[in-house]
Amino acid sequence: MIIGVPKEIKNNENRVALTPAGAKELIKRGHTVYVQHTAGVGSGFADSEYEAAGATILPTIEANYEIAEMIMKVKEPIESEYKLIKANQLLFTYFHFASYEPLTKAMVASKAVCLAYETVEKADRSLPLLVPMSEVAGRMAIQKGANYLEKPLGGRGILLGGVPGVLPAKVLILGGGIVGTQAAWMAAGMGADVTIMDVSLARMRYLDDVMPKNVKTMMSNEYNIREMIKHADLIVGAVLIPGAKAPHLITRDMLKDMKKGAVLVDVAVDQGGCIETCKPTTHENPTFVIDDVVHYCVANMPGAVPYTSTLALTNATLPYAIQLADKGWKKAAQQNAELVPGLNVINGEIVYKAVADAFNMPYTPVENFLA
Repeated sequence: MIIGVPKEIKNNENRVALTPAGAKELIKRGHTVYVQHTAGVGSGFADSEYEAAGATILPTIEANYEIAEMIMKVKEPIESEYKLIKANQLLFTYFHFASYEPLTKAMVASKAVCLAYETVEKADRSLPLLVPMSEVAGRMAIQKGANYLEKPLGGRGILLGGVPGVLPAKVLILGGGIVGTQAAWMAAGMGADVTIMDVSLARMRYLDDVMPKNVKTMMSNEYNIREMIKHADLIVGAVLIPGAKAPHLITRDMLKDMKKGAVLVDVAVDQGGCIETCKPTTHENPTFVIDDVVHYCVANMPGAVPYTSTLALTNATLPYAIQLADKGWKKAAQQNAELVPGLNVINGEIVYKAVADAFNMPYTPVENFLA
C-alpha cells in the first residue's frame, strides 16, 4: 500500500501520525511511505530520520494526498484539505464528526473511506486509540487549570495544593473515565481537594478503591452538579459518549453560581463540549471569560506536548495501520471487529449511526459494505 503522512496544519498542531520507527515497520512489510517535508519536526523527528527508515520525503501536502492510498493523520482534515481528498482514499485519523457538520458533509462528498481513531472499539467497549490522548489531555487539564487559576491569567489567585495553614483548591471533575481518572491523579498529586462525579456506581467504587484519600466520588446529576459548582475553583469536563456529541452538564445559567475567577477546562470540546458556554479555542488564544469564569477550551490539547503525544499515539495506532496496509480496509475490518466501529463514512455514505443522528442525515449500516 502507498501511505501518505501529511504535515498537520491545524493551529499549533505539532504532532505527526507516524514516527520514523513506524515508517520502518511499514516499509519492511513491503509498503511505500511518503512523508511531507518537515511533517515530523514539531515532534522532534527530522526528515533525515524518515529517509534513513526508508521513507520518501515529498515537498507539499498536495503531492502527499495525490499519491497516497491511505492517509495517516492526527487531526481531522481542515477546509483547505477537503479538495485534496479522493474517492476510495482511506483516511485514518481523529475525526470527531458529530461535533462539526461541514466536515461530515465534506467527507461524504469526497466519497473517501473515513476510519476514525476515536471510535475504534475493543470487545470490552474500551477505545484503544482514544486512551493515549485522553491520558495526556486529562493530565494536561490540571496543569493548564492550575496555571489559569493564577491571578495574572484571570484566575482567582489560588495555588492548587495550598500551603500549610491554607486550604487547597477544590477541583471538580465531571466524568470518571480515562480523562477524569488521569486528571484526578494529577490534581491529587498536587494536593488539591478533588471530587469526581460519574453516573456509574461500579466505576465510582473502583475509583474509591484506587484513588488517594484527597479524592472523593459523587453521583452525577443536575442537582449535585449545581451544588458542587458553587464551591469549585477548577472544573474539568471529561464526559465522552463515543462518536456522539457530548451532553451539556453545565449550562449557561449555572455560571452565575460559580466563584469569580474559577476556571473551566472542557476536554470534551472536540466532541461539542460538556459545558454549554465552551467553544473551541486554540493554543494561540486558549481562553475567554464569561460571567467572570475563565474558560479553557483548546480542542487539541495534546498538541502542546507533541513529543510525548506522538509517541503515545503511534504506539497505539501502528498495529492497526499495519493491518490496514497489509489487508486493505475491508479485509482488515472483516478480520478484526475492533476496526468496524471505526468506520464512520464509506464512499459517500455515513455508516456510524451517532454521526448520522447528529445531523439528521441518512444512515447506512456498515455491514452493507463488509458483506
